[in-house]
Amino acid sequence: MTAAIRRLNAQSPEFAEQLSELLARPEERDSGLATTVADIIASVRERGDEALLQLTRRHDEHPAESIDAMMLGRSDMTAALAGLDRTTREALEAAAERIRDYHLRQKAESWSFEDALGNRLGQQVTPMDRVGIYVPGGKASYPSSVLMNAIPAQVAGVGEIIMTVPAPKGALEPLVLAAGALAGVDRIITVGGAQAIAALAYGTSSVPKVDKIVGPGNRFVAEAKRQVFGRVGIDMVAGPSEILIIADGSAPATWIAMDLFSQAEHDEQAQAILISPDESYLDSVEATINDSLGSMEREPIIRAALANRGALIKVDDLDSAIALSNQLAPEHLELAFDGAESRVAELTVAGAIFVGSVSCEALGDYCAGPNHVLPTSATARFSSPLGVYDFQKRSSVIQCSELGAATLGRIASVLARGESLEAHARSAELRIAGGEGESP
Repeated sequence: MTAAIRRLNAQSPEFAEQLSELLARPEERDSGLATTVADIIASVRERGDEALLQLTRRHDEHPAESIDAMMLGRSDMTAALAGLDRTTREALEAAAERIRDYHLRQKAESWSFEDALGNRLGQQVTPMDRVGIYVPGGKASYPSSVLMNAIPAQVAGVGEIIMTVPAPKGALEPLVLAAGALAGVDRIITVGGAQAIAALAYGTSSVPKVDKIVGPGNRFVAEAKRQVFGRVGIDMVAGPSEILIIADGSAPATWIAMDLFSQAEHDEQAQAILISPDESYLDSVEATINDSLGSMEREPIIRAALANRGALIKVDDLDSAIALSNQLAPEHLELAFDGAESRVAELTVAGAIFVGSVSCEALGDYCAGPNHVLPTSATARFSSPLGVYDFQKRSSVIQCSELGAATLGRIASVLARGESLEAHARSAELRIAGGEGESP
């Protein structure tokens, strides 16, 4: 049974219309979902722990009789880490070390300078007090999400890191707990869904409210993050995973087919696109897809994703491929062509760029070092990967000298009166003579 995947040609008169159809997604935010999530949030706001416990017992069949029974601390995490087999622990520790080393280089520091008037101007950088990390659970465990979300917060110096993760029927993967130990998580609450987001945003008797919520989740989690934004900060409202590969035929077709599968296996709306100027190479990759798909454990999901949003696109040359990539603004971009390192600067719109055919996206998901929380749905046009900077606040610092206040006062006075803001003008004018006498 062959895979249904689009074959497009960028020179076709119908290409623009076909591309638009390929990129279109079903509307994810429907009124029913928004109402359901709003009701959950309102319930947690009004009834706190009682609602949180009730919702968790209902949706996750959690056996806990109290919120306290759903709380885990550092000792639980360190015990899980100690219980891992040696190979797994070493892999997890290696990934954590690489992620931490990369993010240490992102940490911003406070700075200041003195201008010609003797004013001291600068920026004070401070970490957030408390953040919430949402980690998906249920059908799969995601220790990599723990590392990628919590380590940047830890590097930033966040005072407290609280992790929420669903534990269906009370079961929780030890690897997730172990990742929490390595990533600096302070406590874990085994609550998921929109109710977890509501508790983090508004607080309950047992769950303190946070300054920011980060981490992936299902559509209920995404909608809840959207609704609480403003009350707290959020990282993003993420869409389905995406990969775009530009290939010239030099990489084995089996590599490229598996790289496409690696994103398609996430869910049926994930997007996997290959662009190449070599039509015979596209033929080879398509044949490999058909030969290999039956051996994949998540074959139904991959097959659906390729049919829904996958494509093999023929372009004239690499220049055209690069231009098309910048138009699509992919989450993950693989450059599987000779001399790829010389073209990176031209690729200005992507969440993460993997240079060279050996640099597969899967390495970035787990242990290369850069963050795997990336902008989706073309939001790379204005968004960036999650990083230490997302957990740091920046405050402007202004300290004027008497000369500086007098000089700036004259400038501010003119501009304020031009805006008909008299109090602004008079406030500035009082500083012109060092605060002595009445303002003009």
